Amino acid sequence: MSIEVKVPTLGESVSEATIGQWLKQPGEAVAADEPIASLETDKVAIDVMAPEAGVMGQHMAAEGDTVVVGALIATIEAGSGAPAAPKAAAPAPAASAPAPAAAVTPAAPAASDEASAGASVLSPAVRRAVLEHGIDPTSIKGTGKDGRITKDDVLEAAKNKPASAAPAASVPAAVATSARNEERVKMTRLRQTIAKRLKSAQDNAALLTTFNDVDMSAVIASRDKYKDIFAKKHGIKLGFMSYFAKASVLALKDIPAVNAQIDGDEIVYHDYVDISIAVSAPNGLVVPVVKDCDKLSFAGIEKAIAGFGKKAKEGTLTMADMAGGTFTISNGGVFGGLMSTPIINPPQSAVLGLHRIEDRPVVRNGEIVIRPMMYIALSYDHRIIDGREAVTALKTIKEAIEDPTRLLIDL
Repeated sequence: MSIEVKVPTLGESVSEATIGQWLKQPGEAVAADEPIASLETDKVAIDVMAPEAGVMGQHMAAEGDTVVVGALIATIEAGSGAPAAPKAAAPAPAASAPAPAAAVTPAAPAASDEASAGASVLSPAVRRAVLEHGIDPTSIKGTGKDGRITKDDVLEAAKNKPASAAPAASVPAAVATSARNEERVKMTRLRQTIAKRLKSAQDNAALLTTFNDVDMSAVIASRDKYKDIFAKKHGIKLGFMSYFAKASVLALKDIPAVNAQIDGDEIVYHDYVDISIAVSAPNGLVVPVVKDCDKLSFAGIEKAIAGFGKKAKEGTLTMADMAGGTFTISNGGVFGGLMSTPIINPPQSAVLGLHRIEDRPVVRNGEIVIRPMMYIALSYDHRIIDGREAVTALKTIKEAIEDPTRLLIDL
């Protein structure tokens, strides 16, 4: 008896998805509630779970196909089936490379089942990273959902790879010297959506960016003084993002237009602050929403951000996590960015860009001193936010960061 596997409900207003990857092949054993396929929607990746145990039957759709909610995509047959075998997708390019046989290092026979399972479901981005850095995927312990290997896992393994092992394992180097290769990879549904939304923001909004710089001395001192006590009491690290979230709340309350949005010929003002926090995920940039930031404590904000970061890395963000948002904070500083002009996240009207902290000479009381400085940027829709309002909002954020006491007395 065949059991039908259909596309599950994907979330409000989401009616279709793309088959991102089949995690189980026909003939392989399947356990109940085990992920058998990964679906990519406009915002998140969703796993399709096996309704019952059995043997993976026929795939009714191929990777890359668009499917609608309720569509039949596979069957599960009765029986025990064969154990999942590692796919040859990752090592295949290395095997075909015109390099000496000794340059291709086979997977160690003693590799754990967990490592083999993680290596058997490599995404296209992970496969590219494996080839670029000459890493044996079976040697990597995946930190993604169900032990899957993420791009960050590959980069970390490459960073820790002994220098002496590089010549032996670096198959891509041999390819680079012998040929000029190209690879065409279809854009994921998430990347396509990101591209459309960002282009739409440029086409429809009157974008403008204003800049300022912030002396981070007071926040750094505050964090250093209380971080241990904070972590002990709340079970979470005290980061800079909660300071900027709270500072943004002050600015958005003082300048409501920065927290508003245009709907047709109306302006919608919000009496709450839901901040979208831009997070880098393996499949692209996502912006989960920390709701009611104006009511949350520092600990509440830090816990929400840490939770979203973990879910983004594991690929378990839900549509509910991404819904809403009245303002966005994007931290390019974690990647070393000095300055940028961030693009708003429609239908929002403004986004705050944070950047790296670096020691720079500044003048204080007529003297040149060294201070940890950060450039901050506020991109906004000039149709709804005037230049005076944007500059005032950014100045409010700057003053709150340079004097964190303002965050306590709502000034």
